[in-house]
Amino acid sequence: MSTRTFRVTVRGVFDGLTTEQRAELLADAAEHDVLRAAFTPEGHLTYDIAARPAFTFRFLDSGEAEEDILEAAVRAETAARAWLDERGYGHRNLRSQAEDLSQAPLGKRQRRAAARGNT
Repeated sequence: MSTRTFRVTVRGVFDGLTTEQRAELLADAAEHDVLRAAFTPEGHLTYDIAARPAFTFRFLDSGEAEEDILEAAVRAETAARAWLDERGYGHRNLRSQAEDLSQAPLGKRQRRAAARGNT
């Protein structure tokens, strides 16, 4: 059995932030910019608190079976909630979406490379 790679996105909205918390998020905004977004095992947070209170965590996980994607989503949501709670950041509408990369459609270049390999 081969290892499957999962990308899990956890989205939510900051809620009830204090003035200090908002200032802290604004001060750290550059390192959480969407242009620096990456899927990582520990999770990468992006947000633009100046524009809207929404945030996104991106996690990279793995498993052996197709069903492991559900556990990966639960782990990601739990990790995101823990990160927010440790800092006292209120949040709501936490939801996750997971993708099994072994099931993802091939991009145009990947399809061409696969076609060349099969000829």
